[in-house]
Amino acid sequence: MHLALLLTLILTYMAPTNAEMTIKIDDGMRGAIPIAIVPFAWSTNPTAGVDDISTIVAADLDRSGRFRTLPQQDMFSQPHTAQEVYFRDWVALGQDALLVGSVQTNGDSHVISFQLIDIPQQEEIAAYRIPTTQAGIRASAHWIADIVYEKLTGTKGAFATKLAYITETVNSAGISQVSLKIADADGFNPQIITSSPEPIMSPAWSPDGKKIAYVSFENKQHTIYVQELGTGERQQVAAYSGINSAPAWAPDGTRLAVVLSKDGDPEIYVLNLDTKYLERITNNIAIDTEPSWSPDGNFIIFTSDRGGSPQIYQVSAHGGEPKRLTFSGDYNARPVYFPDGKSIALVTKRAENFGIGILKLGSQSTLQELTNGPMDESPTLLANGSMVAYTTRDGEREIVAIVSTDGRVRQRITENATSVREPAFSPYIK
Repeated sequence: MHLALLLTLILTYMAPTNAEMTIKIDDGMRGAIPIAIVPFAWSTNPTAGVDDISTIVAADLDRSGRFRTLPQQDMFSQPHTAQEVYFRDWVALGQDALLVGSVQTNGDSHVISFQLIDIPQQEEIAAYRIPTTQAGIRASAHWIADIVYEKLTGTKGAFATKLAYITETVNSAGISQVSLKIADADGFNPQIITSSPEPIMSPAWSPDGKKIAYVSFENKQHTIYVQELGTGERQQVAAYSGINSAPAWAPDGTRLAVVLSKDGDPEIYVLNLDTKYLERITNNIAIDTEPSWSPDGNFIIFTSDRGGSPQIYQVSAHGGEPKRLTFSGDYNARPVYFPDGKSIALVTKRAENFGIGILKLGSQSTLQELTNGPMDESPTLLANGSMVAYTTRDGEREIVAIVSTDGRVRQRITENATSVREPAFSPYIK
């Protein structure tokens, strides 16, 4: 199924919200690739309110920090095919690449054609035709940005992914409303997945991007649910006595690592969602929590205070003796694997500040500190591993911030006057 149609079907079963997210770019990357995104030509006048493809693509590339897009008013001309490009103009403007395109319309059906051009070499890098619908224009624009990103950087783009997050609003009577929401990676199209006056936490995407697991307190106790995004149907998967928390999907999508205290102390278990078989992974009098699967499914990393302070440990996905991974500092927690499995992002404490750090596995390298708090938590990695989103504070409220994994690009995400926390980037939409 085409990406745009898949996203349209998924969103059909989600409640829309007017509380659109706002992304503010604080810092960009020096040495960004200069690129011109020319407005696409339409065979007929586009319907009022239709998303502008070139604007979306340019905004995606700007947010990555890897590109510097040319303002449309600075363009000497606006070609729509490679044959119309006058290379001397773009060389004079200092551009390395150029994106041109057009849209053929037939009722609600559209075909987007575009070409990516290398200006110094005066040659075509890529050319595509994308069939889509009116509702799929924005999703198709993100897909185009992904192609441009990959062709010019060598890394797969992730603009067509999603971001799940938790919001909390408090009305004039002091009553809180907590919602689990999903938005496009650029903050548009926010949708409410579930809402409650009780806490909701720990959203986790299934590997195919079609389900979300989360913890809800709606029954006055920790309960883990798995919800189908396409239908809204949800299933209660863990409601044992005591703690039921921190769901994490196995890469095969058939199992969840969870934290349960039904047998005493909080321990890591693996739940088979098909057979309901529950396998205990850790067994220690300390607190074991916050599991994360390795991309190959062979290992689970988690936080434990079994050594006297919160640190990161790794254990086989079938149990055994855990191996300690962090030794720098007296607090390292909330680990998450990079997509390549070679590094982890985590929360680390330095002095009195909690920040986000990166640790390369299998090496003696020191912990790379990306942020310095004072209260940063809940890291999540973009599908291509280029960005880390996390919860931080802006005055008295929580917001989501994003930092590139080299620390040079920083952004902040807010949603009107609400608190926004616990971000979770989706995998690539299949």
